[in-house]
Amino acid sequence: MAEDADGTERDSAAEAGDGFWLYDLKVETVLDGRTPVCRHIEGESFAVEGEALVFGKGQRISMYALAAVLPLLPAKQRLTSPNDWISTDAEVACPDPHCGGRFRITRTKKRWFSHSETTGLPDQRSTPYWLKEGGQ
Repeated sequence: MAEDADGTERDSAAEAGDGFWLYDLKVETVLDGRTPVCRHIEGESFAVEGEALVFGKGQRISMYALAAVLPLLPAKQRLTSPNDWISTDAEVACPDPHCGGRFRITRTKKRWFSHSETTGLPDQRSTPYWLKEGGQ
């Protein structure tokens, strides 16, 4: 048996055949000392859990700045070589070159996903992971 980040045991044989790990992420606004042009409030953040962006109460992110970070999130969720830049580089700049805002992307914990619970292929589907007990 293998154990995931929250202590849940997983069968290694089952893992090899029908699943994959994704990191949960924390995406936090940070400033580099310059006054931001866009709406960047240091410390505001959201989480990425599976395919979901999870915002805490009152947390807001500029959609223009968010557009710069969104394409990187699926790559940051995947297991990568420790020498790959996606593993080591954590900050993404706001797309406005005059803005000092940045997003710091931190991998938090690993979460196990079953292929059959996440695929759209009709002959390989089971109940979607977010409809299972405890899913959101």
